[in-house]
Amino acid sequence: MSEFLRTPTSLSNTLHGARPLAEAVKELYAEGQTDYSLDPIVLEQANGTPAGRIKDGDAVVFCCRRGEREIQLTEAFTDPNLDQFPREPFTILPFVILTLYHDKFKDLPVAFAPSRVKETLADVVSRAGLRQAHISESEKFAHVTFFLNGGNGLPFPGEEDIRVPSLKGVPFDKFPELSLAEVSGKVIEQLQKGTDLVITNFANGDVIGHTSNVDAKIQCVEFVDQHLGEVMRAARSAGYVILITADHGNIEETLTDEGEAHVSHTTNPVPVFVIDSRSDQLINLAPGKLADIAPTILQIMGLPKPGLMTGESLARGHAFGSNRKVLLVILDGWGISGNPVQDPIAVGRTPIWDQLVREYPLAQLAASGDAVGLKPGKAGNSEAGHINIGAGRVILQDDVRLDQAMKDGSFYTNEVICHEIEGVKLRGSSLHLIGLLTEKSSHGSIDYPLAVLKMAKAAGLEQVFLHMIFDGRSTPPGSAPALLEKLGGLVAEIGIGCIVTGIGRGIALDRDGNYHKTHRAYDALVYGTGKKVRQ
Repeated sequence: MSEFLRTPTSLSNTLHGARPLAEAVKELYAEGQTDYSLDPIVLEQANGTPAGRIKDGDAVVFCCRRGEREIQLTEAFTDPNLDQFPREPFTILPFVILTLYHDKFKDLPVAFAPSRVKETLADVVSRAGLRQAHISESEKFAHVTFFLNGGNGLPFPGEEDIRVPSLKGVPFDKFPELSLAEVSGKVIEQLQKGTDLVITNFANGDVIGHTSNVDAKIQCVEFVDQHLGEVMRAARSAGYVILITADHGNIEETLTDEGEAHVSHTTNPVPVFVIDSRSDQLINLAPGKLADIAPTILQIMGLPKPGLMTGESLARGHAFGSNRKVLLVILDGWGISGNPVQDPIAVGRTPIWDQLVREYPLAQLAASGDAVGLKPGKAGNSEAGHINIGAGRVILQDDVRLDQAMKDGSFYTNEVICHEIEGVKLRGSSLHLIGLLTEKSSHGSIDYPLAVLKMAKAAGLEQVFLHMIFDGRSTPPGSAPALLEKLGGLVAEIGIGCIVTGIGRGIALDRDGNYHKTHRAYDALVYGTGKKVRQ
């Protein structure tokens, strides 16, 4: 047993590692750092060596559930062909993922394996022998491919996936246009080629919406408006039917009810327009939900709706004619606000958007809660939004599946997790839980590592270490110390476990190929590289 775990009084005094980490976070705040990008913090034992590092013979449960942000860190521990940075040559290190967020991990132990969504929009269009292009910058590339296609990791026949590199190594709020100029340029190329279905995601509203920079948010919506106008002109010139919507809300709110900066997703509905470039007739749309987008597109293209699609077309009364092509623009994080005074979309100079609202019928789509397969009242997110858009039906999301499993008790008897806990016990090694320090993110919550910790306690394990990722997106700015103290108290109630690592989400969960960030996270977890704090 490690020296650190031989000092139960010290553990109690430090709330199982929480208090020294919380003090270190405050010091990094004073240096100007934020939760999202906090440098790695590592707890030391009394002898000066890092506590609770991941080593050969141990097991890891990655207690996050969404996927595109979890891929690089998962690769670092599981992909033998990854050559981005030096890694420890582990011979035994089971690495459990809660959900299968990419096909490349299908051979890993997956606690809650999904069923792939069939008969999606992209699948139906492909089987009809038509061409389609899915275009976004890399920040949202998984959303217009993997998630939109129902968890299918490969393009369908006739599908071209176009990824525009996102900006790297810069604060996004300093460059609110992001890579949108190149994205819109790629969209226009596809429209000019006559691709039957062009789907694009404008990432700005969500990426900039997660910052507290109001000026950047206003500039963001102005850039979106400009490029929306450009792709609409090209689509009209080519005779496309244009469908404009969003996956969830975010950018439309700048302040919380408490007057703090609003930096997270909302429960607001999202807009939808359908514009027929070949007709002057306005298309009156029925209100609905995101699952109604795919049936609407299939109606426009004259393709039959498959039996599994339970959504309904929003434009049932309009005759589009034959051989129609469609442009679908998904404005990421672009909700409908009830407070235009604090809404960058209303405050900014958005002549294209203003004209749309003034001249075309706008319908509202439910994009949160049970309308997209989330818990009632929960804010929408990009994964739920895109998978519902592509599936044409409400798809039960992982948070609901996992929460149901905890409520009915099946989480605590999960065979995959229980098997790895027993393996750790037989080997006399340690269990490591990597989790997100939040209570409500779509990527996870502290509930999951706490649930696994209870399972470990029931199995008689003694050495369990928690490695927490500071959120900075679904949590208020500066909230990490209080959340650490709360987590420490809950760990103390269970009676085993120690919080030994803290690291910012922007480093640990990079999703844009910045493997130097993943390298920093890996070295902190395995070698204890980071800001040292003593128990």
